[in-house]
Amino acid sequence: MNTNHRRSGASRDLIFETHDLRRRAGQMMQVQRDARAPQDLGLDMIGVPEDSPVDLDLRLESVIEGILVTGTAEVTLTGECSRCLEPIEEKSSFDLQELYYYPGHEPEEDANRVSDEEEIDLEPVLREAVVLNLKFSPLCRWDCAGLCPECGANLNTHPDHDHGERIDPRWSGLKDLGAVLADPDSDRSQA
Repeated sequence: MNTNHRRSGASRDLIFETHDLRRRAGQMMQVQRDARAPQDLGLDMIGVPEDSPVDLDLRLESVIEGILVTGTAEVTLTGECSRCLEPIEEKSSFDLQELYYYPGHEPEEDANRVSDEEEIDLEPVLREAVVLNLKFSPLCRWDCAGLCPECGANLNTHPDHDHGERIDPRWSGLKDLGAVLADPDSDRSQA
């Protein structure tokens, strides 16, 4: 059950007071705030660094059931490319939309709620919007060539990288047989 009690790790920047909306349908307020990113906002390969800026542009509207929050969160994502392992840093924007129910109006147990202090905690909504929209295998660019499977060279910086003709190790013994057959005077051809 999501009761939206303040957790010890919850950032105070993501808690919004809603008493100005007075539980009257039709009331609205615009909120623009620079917040700090909470811990573990992302995936293994890419995410939002803890305490980095989160630019919030929100609209809080009072409706009969609660408070409807809509808007965007702009963040800087950092991580590494899943093909070449180079660092990635890019700005990204995520859409936010959630209905926070007043006590007594919850249709489901896990619904987000307005607290008894008339506050809402945006962290779970921000976390869901960011994490569910991140790519599991981020790329530094769409045509990333990756790393050489033999030596690990970055094929983006060395596109002409080559190790010569590859011979399947199971057939490598036949390579010498070709040289022996081509030179009948060799010591091996007389054996």
